[in-house]
Amino acid sequence: MIRINLLGVERQKVRKATPVFDPAQRATFFCIAIFGLTAMGIGAWYWQLSHVASGLTTEIAIAQAETVRLNKVLVEVKRAEERRAQLQQRVAIIEELRRGQSVPVQMLDHVSRSLPDFLWLTAIEQKSDAVNIEGQTTTMISLADFVANLGTSKLVEKPIDIIKGEVESGSSSTSTGQVDLIKFSVKAPLAAPPTAAKAAATPATVPVTAGAPR
Repeated sequence: MIRINLLGVERQKVRKATPVFDPAQRATFFCIAIFGLTAMGIGAWYWQLSHVASGLTTEIAIAQAETVRLNKVLVEVKRAEERRAQLQQRVAIIEELRRGQSVPVQMLDHVSRSLPDFLWLTAIEQKSDAVNIEGQTTTMISLADFVANLGTSKLVEKPIDIIKGEVESGSSSTSTGQVDLIKFSVKAPLAAPPTAAKAAATPATVPVTAGAPR
């Protein structure tokens, strides 16, 4: 007797005809795969950004430290520049004072060399722009010679003014009798220094010992 199992054949056919994934499962799988790949890409991108941010943070910290160091250097440089400017100013003042100190000495020497006969001085007063000279003489010729001699120096500018000339009758006696003396005052303007501006000087009075007329 021959038996045919039709049920097994049908089951085999059913198994072959049934698909492994249905469309909904495949769509879900694709969505999960896409989501996973996206998450991996975002994770890699975030890791890369974190790495770049960490490097930038380190560079910023180094730059800030360098900025602080350079600021300190700039402060020291500024102090050094201010100190140098102060020293240069002091040197300029010292040089100006040296030049100013040499003027009275040269002026006194010139005045002493300019004295003619029969004339002597009683006081010399130097101010910022002029020298006032007071003295006595026995003749107007001696006074005129004295003014002319003063004008020969580069320290003095012309014109030289005779401010006062008063005759004191019989104020001096000689072997020949009484002699009239002329009391005078002369103002001699000082020449400006060639390389520096004129500095204000404190007025100083230099007494000159009066001598007897010759």
